[in-house]
Amino acid sequence: MKAVETRAAAEETVSNAPAASERALERALGVQIKQERRKLDLSVADLASAAGISTGMMSKIENGQISPSLSTLQAISGALSVPLSNLFASFEDRQDCSYVAAGTGLAIERRGTKVGHGYQLLGHLLRGDVVVEPYLITLTEDAEAHTSFRHAGVEFLYMLTGEVIYRHGTDVYHLHPGDSLLFDSGALHGPETLIERPMTYLSIIVYSPT
Repeated sequence: MKAVETRAAAEETVSNAPAASERALERALGVQIKQERRKLDLSVADLASAAGISTGMMSKIENGQISPSLSTLQAISGALSVPLSNLFASFEDRQDCSYVAAGTGLAIERRGTKVGHGYQLLGHLLRGDVVVEPYLITLTEDAEAHTSFRHAGVEFLYMLTGEVIYRHGTDVYHLHPGDSLLFDSGALHGPETLIERPMTYLSIIVYSPT
C-alpha cells in the first residue's frame, strides 16, 4: 500500500510542462522564421505573399501549429533570402546551457542599483520561446526600499537571507528565508520595508521575447 501511495505522490509532483519533443521542431522553425522576417521589417502578410502562401498558413507556421512541407520551407527561405538550413538554427540550439560558477554571476545595473540593490545575472540563454533571467539580488545595510519596479512577464522570488515586507500591487507579504512569491510583474512591486539587512533573494523573471 505504501509503495502505491509513494508512486501516486511522485506522479502528482510531475511538471505540467509539455514534453520537449511535442512539436519542438515546428515551434523552433516558427521562432526562427519570425526572427528572420523581423530582421527585414516584413509583416506576416508581406512574407506570405513573397513565399506564395496564405497569410493564415504563414501565421500558423510562425506559431508552430503546423508542419510545413519542404517545398513551403524552401519558398519561405527564398523569400527571406537565407539558406534553408538557417531556418533550423533555433532547433539546433535547443540544447544550449548556461553555467555560472559560484560567485561569478555577471553584475548588472538595473533601476534598483541606485538605492543599494545589487544584481548578479546567474544565467542567460540566447534563443527560445521565452526569455528567462535569473538574478541573485543582494540588499546591503545601506539599501533603501523601492516599490516602483514594473516590467513585462512574471517573476518568481525565493528568499534566502534576511527579512522583508514585499509589496505587489495593493498587497504586501512578509517574507522570511525559505518563503517564495510568484506574481505578474506588470504590477508595481518591490521591497517596501527592509526589516533585516543584509538580505539576499533569488529573482527569476520570465517573459516573451516578442
